[in-house]
Amino acid sequence: MANDLGTQQRPLRVAIVGSGPSAFYSAEALFNSGCHVMVNMFESLPVPFGLVRYGVAPDHPKIKNVIKVYEKIAQTDGFSFFGNVQIGKDLNLHQLRKFHDAVIFACGAQSDRRLGIQGEDLLGSHTATEFVAWYNGHPSYKNRKFDLSSNIAIVVGQGNVAMDVCRILAKTVDELKETDIAQHALDVLAESRIKEIYVIGRRGPVQAAFTSAELRELGELADCDPIVDPKELELNYASQVELEDATNALRKKNYEILKEFASRPKGTKKKKIYIQFFKSPAAFGGNDKLEKVFLEKNELSGEPGKQKSRGTGEKETLKCGLVFRSVGYRGVPIPCVPFNDQWGGIPNSEGRVEDSEHQFSGLYCAGWIKRGPSGVIGTNKPDANQTVSHLLEDKAKLYPCKNPDNRRLVDLLNELKIRYVSFADWKKIDEAEIEQGKKKEKSREKFVSVEEMLAVLGKIL
Repeated sequence: MANDLGTQQRPLRVAIVGSGPSAFYSAEALFNSGCHVMVNMFESLPVPFGLVRYGVAPDHPKIKNVIKVYEKIAQTDGFSFFGNVQIGKDLNLHQLRKFHDAVIFACGAQSDRRLGIQGEDLLGSHTATEFVAWYNGHPSYKNRKFDLSSNIAIVVGQGNVAMDVCRILAKTVDELKETDIAQHALDVLAESRIKEIYVIGRRGPVQAAFTSAELRELGELADCDPIVDPKELELNYASQVELEDATNALRKKNYEILKEFASRPKGTKKKKIYIQFFKSPAAFGGNDKLEKVFLEKNELSGEPGKQKSRGTGEKETLKCGLVFRSVGYRGVPIPCVPFNDQWGGIPNSEGRVEDSEHQFSGLYCAGWIKRGPSGVIGTNKPDANQTVSHLLEDKAKLYPCKNPDNRRLVDLLNELKIRYVSFADWKKIDEAEIEQGKKKEKSREKFVSVEEMLAVLGKIL
């Protein structure tokens, strides 16, 4: 099947579902391809940038500078943003395909993996994701409650998100008040009674997933000391081999930082972060709410690079009133889009969606929904490039959409009474947030409800 998609007479029309890093890098790759393209980006919230806006910690503003790159992409001729439009709810895939020749799903991994242990859903046991979204002002999480009245909190997991949670719990209000942290979160953190934070990893210091910059920050807090047991830095043979692997310098950097923490004299700061290894939660205990965590000590076995942790049967109990579980993420299914429930993503071959049950062609994916939750923001660029290169290879085989006209798309949205938000609309929201922030001597004060965002634009739900 031949077609003229990608020509000046008939630009290739691509819908991108999501507006985070993988979405914008996909748009950039399309615009840089040499083809004539029209890109419509759909986002369920009225505001763009996904993980950069709602996942990056408020005390890491430099990481958010990548937004300038995305804004430049959004100014490209042929780009349109449709915020406040949820694909699978407001528009179904059949409707989306009427206006687009291909669809790239770049909607991330929005939900959490579970530990699958007793007491996981007790009051006081939370996912790290909901805490991060809450303090970052995500509208869906603004009403979550976190009881910070106990002295001890436990963070299960040792990736960068776990480090973010530890750091936000450990910082003073003065360290956070000028960031774009949500005011409701700052108010709750100001009343926090947490004195001890335990960050628990099932494997050893060499296998921990945090980056050196994130780890080092725990040693530079105004009123919190990091504590590491030197005994837990003793390595088995396989871990020693992994440590010396020249292709992964990060491990050695982390190990040196942990050794430095372990060698520090006893600190006098009010709060402590205990970084502990070789432990897994076996169960959470309590009556109406979380009161304690039962931990099992682990040992490692296996070849270098393939070591697994297994329980030794030795248990310990740690009293606490708050747990954050940070053990990985999974995607959320979209109606009529293939989904692998086992690993929580869209089944694909290098970004080409593998579709054995549905009748839709021209489906692709990029980012975490494609490869799982791995890498940093920049990792999404080569990932998106790969997906787009396959889409372009398939161009001649795509079925041209029935309505290659954004005016018809807008007519449908208006007919369905969907109050969509353009990129120009977003800039008005952006300006209003920055102005709100100035009044509080903050970089920005985010609107934490869709109603507030739309009110800026004079749009009513």
